[in-house]
Amino acid sequence: MFFDGLKFIVICLEVILIFNLLIVVHELGHFLAARWRGLVVEKFAIWFGKPIWSKTINGVEYRLGSIPAGGFVAIPQLAPMEAVEGESQTPREQLPPVKPLDKIIVAAAGPLFSFGLAFAMALIVWFVGKPQSEIDSTTIGFVKEGGPAYQSGLRPGDQILTVDGKPVKHFLSGTDSVKWRIVRSEGQTIPMTVLREGQEVSIDCGWTKPETSSWRRPALREIQIGPRIVPGVGFVVRGSLADKAGFRAEDLVTDLNGEPIFNLSDMGPIIDANRGKEVVFTVDRGAESLQLPITLPPPSADGMPVNFGIEWGRTTLAYPNPFHQVKDAATSIFRMVGALLSPASDVKAAHFSGPVGIMRLYYQIFESPDGWRIALAFSVLINVNLALLNLLPFPVLDGGHITLAIIEAIRRKPISVRVLEVVQTGCALLLIGFMLYLTFYDVGDIVASNAPVPVSKSN
Repeated sequence: MFFDGLKFIVICLEVILIFNLLIVVHELGHFLAARWRGLVVEKFAIWFGKPIWSKTINGVEYRLGSIPAGGFVAIPQLAPMEAVEGESQTPREQLPPVKPLDKIIVAAAGPLFSFGLAFAMALIVWFVGKPQSEIDSTTIGFVKEGGPAYQSGLRPGDQILTVDGKPVKHFLSGTDSVKWRIVRSEGQTIPMTVLREGQEVSIDCGWTKPETSSWRRPALREIQIGPRIVPGVGFVVRGSLADKAGFRAEDLVTDLNGEPIFNLSDMGPIIDANRGKEVVFTVDRGAESLQLPITLPPPSADGMPVNFGIEWGRTTLAYPNPFHQVKDAATSIFRMVGALLSPASDVKAAHFSGPVGIMRLYYQIFESPDGWRIALAFSVLINVNLALLNLLPFPVLDGGHITLAIIEAIRRKPISVRVLEVVQTGCALLLIGFMLYLTFYDVGDIVASNAPVPVSKSN
């Protein structure tokens, strides 16, 4: 119990450290550019809320807030931001004028620093490697009997080549995956091309959407299939059935009770037929072949499967080019925004994650073996996300500051302070409301992460 508590604290500290590194570097870009261009800087704040620490050095208040998410640099000459940063210390009429070019440089410096940090992290990933699972293929390993995929003719062993007319490279992760292309489809059926026994087969697949409670994120399309999972052990939970039986990471299950095992789904029928009995796993561990007996728990009233405490799918290290990492991250974000803006898409604003959701995902990443490597690779995506979304021409965001500065340059006179205050305050309140909206669903995901989901709506 003590070690579990200590592990929880350590992981939380790791999450806070890496999440705030992303924020600090972004805001540092604004800060350094503002000092370089001679703008007044009043505050450099990490986190929001009431300060738990602050110190003023050379006219700049450095503070640490009480809400551990986000941060800001108060630069009153850029735009009125009282709704987020608090009242300005200097009356606006007493501030010296600033050229539009200086405003653009200061606003663009934050995204530029985020891109720089993304590339620096991508270089580290290129050097230390990124864990890549054996299940990262497009071959089907499971098809739910009676589900949309089964009724459409998809079967285990089919290798998916295209979904909705788009080629796919992965099964679950990224916007070039089978899962994303199914979610992103908009037709009454989903056209797919699969490779079966050396022949390409075209299939029009139906789809289904689970029912969700009103406080959960809206459901997305699924066809009820799973990837082929080689029965290799990726991770063993301490104290679990598998741990007590002697399983170790990198073991490969080759046989169960005398039956050869080629895919993880092959074990299900054998396990179900032997609930309450002892079964013997044969595993390859390097050059050794070992037999590991496990006494299975009896059948449960709710029909839940046996939890062995194994995370299936062994991993290898890949060394992706840093330019490709940044490019792939940017492509993913553009595709997400494109899906959000498409009227016929099921992807809605509720499917994005706020600070709570991102920090929860970091926690889950750090729980896994080699979590720090995965966290670095994930941070490349988050940094590019932070840079690109901040460049959107929405007031309060960096892109909004740039847009207002361009308008000021075209007009050749500053925009009315009153107009700026109304626009910035209104948009700041909208942004805060949107963050609370995302946080509502992020918390809902935490509360109901293990709840069963019934299926009713289908096509």
